[in-house]
Amino acid sequence: MTLLYYRFMKKTELDEATIRSLYRPRVADPEIKKMLEVFGAVHISGCKWCGKTWTGIAHSNSSILIGKRKIRELAEADPEVALEGEEPRLVDEWQDVPELWDTARYNIDFSSRKGMYIFTGSVSPPKESTKHSGTGRFAPLKMRPMSLFESGDSNGSVSLAKLFRGEKLTSSVSKIGYKETVNLICRGGWPAGIELDTDKAMLIPRGYVDMIINYDFSKIDGVKRNPSTVRRILRSLARNNATEARISVLANDIKDADKAMSVITAEAYLNALKGIFVIEEQDGWVPEIRSKIRMRTSPKRHFVDPSLAAAALGISSDALLMDAETAGFMYESLCYRDLCTYAALFSGKVYHYRDDNGLEVDAIIETADGRWAGVEMKMGYSKVEEGAKNLISLRDKIRRENEEGKKKVPDPEFLMVLCATVTSSHVRKQDGVLVVPTDCLGP
Repeated sequence: MTLLYYRFMKKTELDEATIRSLYRPRVADPEIKKMLEVFGAVHISGCKWCGKTWTGIAHSNSSILIGKRKIRELAEADPEVALEGEEPRLVDEWQDVPELWDTARYNIDFSSRKGMYIFTGSVSPPKESTKHSGTGRFAPLKMRPMSLFESGDSNGSVSLAKLFRGEKLTSSVSKIGYKETVNLICRGGWPAGIELDTDKAMLIPRGYVDMIINYDFSKIDGVKRNPSTVRRILRSLARNNATEARISVLANDIKDADKAMSVITAEAYLNALKGIFVIEEQDGWVPEIRSKIRMRTSPKRHFVDPSLAAAALGISSDALLMDAETAGFMYESLCYRDLCTYAALFSGKVYHYRDDNGLEVDAIIETADGRWAGVEMKMGYSKVEEGAKNLISLRDKIRRENEEGKKKVPDPEFLMVLCATVTSSHVRKQDGVLVVPTDCLGP
């Protein structure tokens, strides 16, 4: 499958039927199809190796891969010629020739056709490199490495969308436990690695970390980065993965000759890593309540895939198995990755909650119409009660605030603890909290 994955990049080698048989469907496929019927183009962004090219080819009728030197030179010489082809036309890694964006936008404006292009990019190009934002012409879509449902490791019996619709769920049984979950964390959701054993699959995130360290960040902000400093900041981020660690903490963690990095410099490195979609920030949730207890809004930082955190630390799956605390933070990033993927289907956003009284909830999923749900992530079943208590405390706090004030925050649509060691899906506790195995969650 891995060899076929790379052969799939060359559409001319495979007929349409073969491509469809090799392509592993992604959660975003229906959304991409709908976007192509509404907009002139779809812009798929995300980290390298997450499957953007595969997905783009699966939805296109012709393609141009800008990453190849000769093709890039052609596109630079004549962007219009590069965009010629049967529609939808895939333009892969377009940011290497930013002029393609403005040319495509112009073509969309003056043709009024739908579904003309699919642009994919693994780097956020400098704002000054394109004249126009593409608003109204390009529908944005963010991809991440495969969720457990996409990789076939979750049966998807507990649908996030159905939970928000209040639909009845069909019970099923988990097939993985603590050790298997640790292996999934270390393997990651990289399409090229999902059919490999853990030790072999871990070579992919390790290679990715090496690529990041030696990446030419000047493509993003025009500033060269020191590879050894990039390595240290990746390790610091991995040690503080899924936490609200301040930039000053990260800066102090990255010392050169006993001198801490400045906060401004550390922030520039973080922005560069966000620019290539390596790290994500999970913002704090602020409900509209009148409480005098201050909500903390500092973001949590996650690697786009938990395997990158393991790779940055140089930790093996066996070593992670013996470090429950670190495994717990990486498990939270795995769950965050999957929740973001599933929630995007109904324009949902995933936040976290924390206040000055110490009440924390790992994830708050909020829909566009203001409905919400609370989710705690606990690898061990012994921690489920603690997670459920946090969820109930937040619900009760909001109810009290509603009684005292005029503004009304609705009750949660549901409260859920995701757990790696519970056997039966959606066990409903007496307090109304769902307990769901990680490999039963789906879109």
